[in-house]
Amino acid sequence: MADMQEPLWDRTRKLIREYWPLGDPVVLKDVIGINLPKGDLGKVRRKIHGCLEGKGGEVSARARAAELGEAYLVLNANGRRRFLTLLAEEYDVDHETVEAAMTALRETDDPQQKRHLTMELRDLLEPPRAKILRQFNGLRGGVKFLVDLRADLMRWAKDNQSLSDLDKDVYRLLVSWFDIGFLDLQRITWKSSAELLEKFIRYEAVHEIRSWKDLKNRLEEDRRCYAFFHPSMPGEPLIFVEVALVNGISTDVHELLDEKAPMIDPDKADTAIFYSISNCQEGLAGVSFGNFLIKRVVADLVSSMPGLKNFATLSPIPGFAAWLNQQAENEEGSETEQSWASTTAAEVKTILSKQNNIGDLLASTSGKSKRAELARQLQQQLLSLCATYLFKAKRGSQVADRVAHFHLTNGALIKQINWAANLSDKGVEESLGMMVNYLYDLPSIEKQHEAYRSGEISASGAVKKLVK
Repeated sequence: MADMQEPLWDRTRKLIREYWPLGDPVVLKDVIGINLPKGDLGKVRRKIHGCLEGKGGEVSARARAAELGEAYLVLNANGRRRFLTLLAEEYDVDHETVEAAMTALRETDDPQQKRHLTMELRDLLEPPRAKILRQFNGLRGGVKFLVDLRADLMRWAKDNQSLSDLDKDVYRLLVSWFDIGFLDLQRITWKSSAELLEKFIRYEAVHEIRSWKDLKNRLEEDRRCYAFFHPSMPGEPLIFVEVALVNGISTDVHELLDEKAPMIDPDKADTAIFYSISNCQEGLAGVSFGNFLIKRVVADLVSSMPGLKNFATLSPIPGFAAWLNQQAENEEGSETEQSWASTTAAEVKTILSKQNNIGDLLASTSGKSKRAELARQLQQQLLSLCATYLFKAKRGSQVADRVAHFHLTNGALIKQINWAANLSDKGVEESLGMMVNYLYDLPSIEKQHEAYRSGEISASGAVKKLVK
């Protein structure tokens, strides 16, 4: 057992120094089992109580918070869940005390007493665990620690109401700390640090970066990459966007990523294509940066490259294939829009089920062979199904496709749906190779944003004609 724990401890100490290099590493007064057995819960309680009591000065408070953070980092997944459950259940609001304060407030007629009780009630409504979370924030590297803690927490919050409440507490703090006014927009270039470039490769979630050569191609002079950073996490990008400077609206991501394609003079480009947006921090899920990022990048490009006239995306359609399968399974006989989608989806699924390589078929629309005729039939059906999906599939009042919702919320217009635009394994699996251009027409952004809020989807006439 000791032999197995030693490597874990070494890794943990390294991680701790990364989070808060306060000098010499904190020495834990109590050794805690990595899965936080029941007998060790009392040791964690003592550490939490020490943080809440606040004895001593600021240095002592920081040391206690660091020691509690170390205790968390030592734990494995089961131990962390027990730690968070303890924090969520035993350090929540004292509801009986709150109820008593509310009763006293309702019963008093004295204005001064009302003010006093109102302030007291505000304090009582803040759970004690919120003080612990803020103490972590005060540590050097503590913001990153809390972001990663929330990433752990989110895995279990869906199945546990107490953990869900704790998740909301952490989320509220992160929203206030990651206000757009605190964020710094930086351009990532080939001259950026190797550590940052490695993170860029690791965090790319849309189009995998296959090699350093691929990365260098994405950072050439006719390409741009921008990221938001927080002052408390200077080496950690929060979200980044990749931009291609081209002439005309791009309809094929393979051309944008082609390492052998000739580089164009960026000063002669008339269009900026946003082809990848990746969130980097799982623990910041729900904290919106993307809409501000695009607008800030557009402003930067306009000021530095006045020749740019068009701003558009080449975006994935991540929910389309799943929706198509669902429609095929729900096929009905009535002559309705829903039955058209179900019947057509079933026909498409039957055709595709007989193919050894779907990507090859999707790329075979030219010529007079039977295979080309079949590909053209699929093209006509799938383009209409895709447009119908983007317009008709809903999640409440929002369009179901998360990428479409993001861009429509930002005031973009669905410009066109592109056939065989991404024939990578992921592109075929998610959207049968199709991608969408969302156009950011600068004078119309606010109008289209308000239209979407009212339930109207802005799209070109060509896209609207495809909707069944």
